[in-house]
Amino acid sequence: MPVSRRSLVATLAFASATALPSLALAQEWPAKQPIRIIVPFAAGGTSDILARTVGEKLQTALKQTVVIENKAGAGGVIGADAAAKSAPDGYTFLLGTIASHAINPALQPRMPYDAAKDFAPVILLGSISNVLLVGSTQPYRKVADIVAAAKKEPLPFASAGQGSSQHMSGEMFKLLAGAPLVHVPYKGSAPAVQDVIGGQIPMSFETATVALPHVQSGKVRALAVTSAKRSKVLPEVPTLQEAGIAGFDVASWQALYAPAGTPAAVVQRVNAEIEKILATAEVKTKMDGLGLDHAANTPEQFTAFGRNEMAKWQKVVKDGNVKPE
Repeated sequence: MPVSRRSLVATLAFASATALPSLALAQEWPAKQPIRIIVPFAAGGTSDILARTVGEKLQTALKQTVVIENKAGAGGVIGADAAAKSAPDGYTFLLGTIASHAINPALQPRMPYDAAKDFAPVILLGSISNVLLVGSTQPYRKVADIVAAAKKEPLPFASAGQGSSQHMSGEMFKLLAGAPLVHVPYKGSAPAVQDVIGGQIPMSFETATVALPHVQSGKVRALAVTSAKRSKVLPEVPTLQEAGIAGFDVASWQALYAPAGTPAAVVQRVNAEIEKILATAEVKTKMDGLGLDHAANTPEQFTAFGRNEMAKWQKVVKDGNVKPE
């Protein structure tokens, strides 16, 4: 049906009028109020340290107060939901993770937010490998020993909790290695690793930074890392791909999101400022201390990465018939 000139003019006028508030907001930002970064975990962890490191530098760059707000609970879901329901005005951001935006959406039948639709991806901040650990008294010296033993009798493995990247590393191992494992969730990394050290459970998947001091002390052995490339924290430890588990690639990651609808100009500005922050020697040193790798990325590149992560974990959950515990 032909569109009349009057109708076309009216449509364009409406589009311009509705775009003006967003454009004005982007131009005046950040002059309104303090910026808050919601961390969906308790203070003191990797997410919290990273948010405070970036927030402090962002405050200087933007000449605006940046407040870190810890909203812990439900494996990151409570804080992520609070961010999703915040006004998309450029003054609320979320320190999201693989759990809040890839694993839990794949694993949980009902979520209070839509990880794909309720957020504007800003930047992938960093990623860290998990490590396959065994206690020093265990007979397993290489990954093939684990596979062989598990095929004779399913082996229990510890993780930091249901839906964690450590848990899902084990689920992927079961699928790709064809090795029956039994998941034993713990309330955090510390008790899980302690039981591996004590021999109460033979193996676990744990982040490289948590594993490092125990590997160095000889209390546990690191058989392989889960990422596609070796960890800079444990460079002498082979990847699971190198150990013969083709296609294995798991890294726990941290990222910054804004509520969906946040002006694109604000998202781009924050991405650019944080890229500059992460390139400084001081912050690089801090990132190295946390065991985090960072590669420069745009919001568009991070969006594509996020889609791939969601698809990967949806497949693992489906193919492995993984159920919420």
